[in-house]
Amino acid sequence: MMDYNDPDFFAAYASMDRSRYGLEAAGEWPQMKKLFPEVKGKDVLDLGCGYGWHCRYAVEQGAAHVTGIDRSSRMIEEAKRRNAEDRIRYRVCSVQDFAFPENTYSLVISNLVLHYVEDLEPVYARIYRTLLPGGMFLMNIEHPSFTAGRRQEFAPDGSWPVVDYFYPGERQTVFLGRTVTKYHHTLTQILMGLIRTGFRLTAVEEVMPPEAWRAAMPEEMQRPMMLLVRAEKMS
Repeated sequence: MMDYNDPDFFAAYASMDRSRYGLEAAGEWPQMKKLFPEVKGKDVLDLGCGYGWHCRYAVEQGAAHVTGIDRSSRMIEEAKRRNAEDRIRYRVCSVQDFAFPENTYSLVISNLVLHYVEDLEPVYARIYRTLLPGGMFLMNIEHPSFTAGRRQEFAPDGSWPVVDYFYPGERQTVFLGRTVTKYHHTLTQILMGLIRTGFRLTAVEEVMPPEAWRAAMPEEMQRPMMLLVRAEKMS
């Protein structure tokens, strides 16, 4: 897990384009935005809300109330500074510690959080519990072909090594100059875990760099970095 409360690490994260410019600077947003369901008049939960960009977007789309949680107090402080709104409530809380009140939200968002969770299905079950019938779970998680890569970096020849794909579990990688712990989950674990929980999958998309970015980063077309999934609570 990354410690965003560490001032040096947080400063490095704050310098990233997605931190400085918001959703339009996030490579996944063009695809994720199209999967965002109707939220007008509805309650939304954002798990690992970071700076609160998705919370703000939900309010702009007419959400009645939005709850954004993040385990980092620095993240929540920044969310309150950048994306404060009367209809948004921010809380310092981890995904594992949140109460997930039953039948409360019409949409739960999780963007680039769940690859830091070792066991997905208990979290899926809590999300299912907190959604209203017909509610949606919109998730963006690091793609298994990315998390299975050795140290999550390209080889000297420019290829992307996929190593021990069928051995899920802890992976160590370097991000913003720090060693961080993530968890590799296979595609079967990610998708079938949702199905076993009771969700109906309504969209599965592998994230591609926006077309305007591809000339500057051709290597990012070699493998997907992220996986978008939208799933519906059936009852």
